[in-house]
Amino acid sequence: MRFLPSKLMLSALLTGSLTLAGCTYSEIEEGARKAISSEAPGPLANSAAARMQTDVTWLADDAREGREAGTEGYLEAADYVAERFQSLGIAPGNGDSYRQNVKFRLSKRDDDAASLSFTNADGSVSTLTNLQDFISGRSSDGENYAVDAPLVFAGYGVVAPGHDDYAGLDVDGKIVVYFNGAPAGLNSETRAHFRSGRVKAELAAARGALGMIALSPLSGNAAAAWQRATSRPDGERWSWVGPDGTANHGTYGMAPTMFLGPDGASALFENEQIDFATLSGQVDDPQANGPLTGFALTKSASFTGGSSIETVESPNVVGFLEGSDPVLRDEIIVLSAHLDHVGVHEPRNGGEDFIHNGALDNAMGISTMLEVANRFFRDGAPKRSVIFIAVTAEEKGLLGSDFFATHPTVDKERIVANVNLDMPLVLYPFSDVIAFGAERSSLGATVRAAAANTDVEIIDDPWPNLNLFVRSDHYSFVKQGVPSVFLFLGTGNGGQENFEKFMATNYHQPSDEIDLNIQWDDAARFANLNYLIARELADVDETPAWKEGDFFGELFGQN
Repeated sequence: MRFLPSKLMLSALLTGSLTLAGCTYSEIEEGARKAISSEAPGPLANSAAARMQTDVTWLADDAREGREAGTEGYLEAADYVAERFQSLGIAPGNGDSYRQNVKFRLSKRDDDAASLSFTNADGSVSTLTNLQDFISGRSSDGENYAVDAPLVFAGYGVVAPGHDDYAGLDVDGKIVVYFNGAPAGLNSETRAHFRSGRVKAELAAARGALGMIALSPLSGNAAAAWQRATSRPDGERWSWVGPDGTANHGTYGMAPTMFLGPDGASALFENEQIDFATLSGQVDDPQANGPLTGFALTKSASFTGGSSIETVESPNVVGFLEGSDPVLRDEIIVLSAHLDHVGVHEPRNGGEDFIHNGALDNAMGISTMLEVANRFFRDGAPKRSVIFIAVTAEEKGLLGSDFFATHPTVDKERIVANVNLDMPLVLYPFSDVIAFGAERSSLGATVRAAAANTDVEIIDDPWPNLNLFVRSDHYSFVKQGVPSVFLFLGTGNGGQENFEKFMATNYHQPSDEIDLNIQWDDAARFANLNYLIARELADVDETPAWKEGDFFGELFGQN
């Protein structure tokens, strides 16, 4: 344990200039411009690049202590963004306030309440060991749970177009056993949706299941997944609390859940018609070993669990720019970026620096949004209205954006499109981007035109197994029926190498700092690309719409 630097005191004077540690924003900006001009001559100084460096430097400073949702460092960052909105002529987006306060419920496992045992076909009982064989789920309402029921294996627990793991199975009043992940062959974005724990829980609950037991195969990333699950068993699960006091259940829809490690899974399938090693082989190579097929186990299971509850509040920061067209201004384009990061804790790679600064994830996304706002301010009001939102608790499960998309500060029907900004890895001169979600709606044509105008190529998702489509805040808007796009830098011109290095060395680590080899001119290029997209969406005559027959448009769409 070590002492952290004292927090930088910040006073928000939203009717005038914001004072940041004795300096006004303009003084901080001027200092950054001088620093840039000493290293990069020419137009880079006094430019978008300089403004973006100013923002990222301040937001990712040690004094913010990693901007974890609900902390003082996060609140300081929220005040900073509010002042920047005001300086750009962006009005408060929640009445006369820039803040939309969100209440969160934090649930922590009660290890003393956790137990799991199997009753075998011969009546004998096998008792498993907590954190060695299994880890229990957490309850957002804080109540203890107990389940005692027969077991049914249901493959991946997925029901998707052309695939039904529940076909021929009766799970009513039973416990569903399933593998994490989703079957191969689905579109990468559709597959990302169906591998969600919450989607699986909702499917099981709709069929009368009482609880769930999750598995990971023996090979691949299963060992790492189990280590992550058990390395911090006292970790909290966050849920937002709605106006009616009901908790959103984050990534899970059913509290009675267990996650088995390799030893626990092997014990579960011992003396069953298929053992766990064989099932794992079917997950790894269904063509060689055959596809997963559900069946009723001869065992039943009894498990218990419980949680303790705390509450925390942390605000979204919302700005509003009214459109100029007397008709189209009733429609709203939302630009989102998450302001939070993961805070202060021991890094997984060791070392003495415990502050996870989040320079690229996602101070860079916030600075991109602010630069887009600056362009709107400079170029004049668009036809449609625009909301700029810095969301909280993205790192807790997209919760701040999910709260806003579910309970927006404007009539929900007015929101017609979302452009999301998250972790631009501007560490190299990028030549291509992935446009998650774009081709599912009319947004695709807008994105392609903007990319062509800036000599940027649009490529297909090169990392489908990372499920990036459901791992950023645009997905919260997709679930509310809003066509959305999320640009992520691609693999060309050194992108693959930079992505792999960042994910292995810097992602959610203290080393995600301002001293990385950030290419500020490329950061400005990325901001320009996003501005062109947002501007066209805000000015085009036709309202953005899902493509006919699109999976997400039909599942969630408003049109």
